[in-house]
Amino acid sequence: MSIQNIRLFGDPVLRTPAEPVVDFDKELRQLVRDLTDTMVDAPGAGLAAPQIGVGLRVFTYWVDGELGHLVNPDLDLSSELQDGPEGCLSFPGLQFDTPRALRVVAKGFNQFGEPVLIEGSELLARAIQHETDHLDGILFIDRLDREQRKLAMKAVREAEWAGQPAPTVKVSPHSTFGRGM
Repeated sequence: MSIQNIRLFGDPVLRTPAEPVVDFDKELRQLVRDLTDTMVDAPGAGLAAPQIGVGLRVFTYWVDGELGHLVNPDLDLSSELQDGPEGCLSFPGLQFDTPRALRVVAKGFNQFGEPVLIEGSELLARAIQHETDHLDGILFIDRLDREQRKLAMKAVREAEWAGQPAPTVKVSPHSTFGRGM
């Protein structure tokens, strides 16, 4: 088991779009293990590679007992929306109602380069969208309306972890689902 430190809001890696995976090798398999171990330990509903400082298009998820990962995701989103509470392991202890598509069809690859198709709704759809956003340098607070975003930024400034260097901060359980994303 290899638990990594989770990067917190303010770390530039969280705003940097990740690069596509081109090598489906043992290093990628180790990254998937590290992401999974870190996500389960946190605990979280999902974790993207940039959240542990790796700029590759890979994420893991753990929703309703389903543990998985996706490499180089491409999403098709429903036009029907859901609005619900969302947290993030890079924003420990904070959560805000965030609009998302109700359903998603995600195409990509597993750690061995084999094609993967994931269809999900509600929480799984939310987690897949949230983690794919991380791969694009987008944070869930970017999805909030202006007033909610102001409240979120105020909460960030008041958080005990604000301004702390990522390697010294241990993430604790949080978020609406009992776990962050």
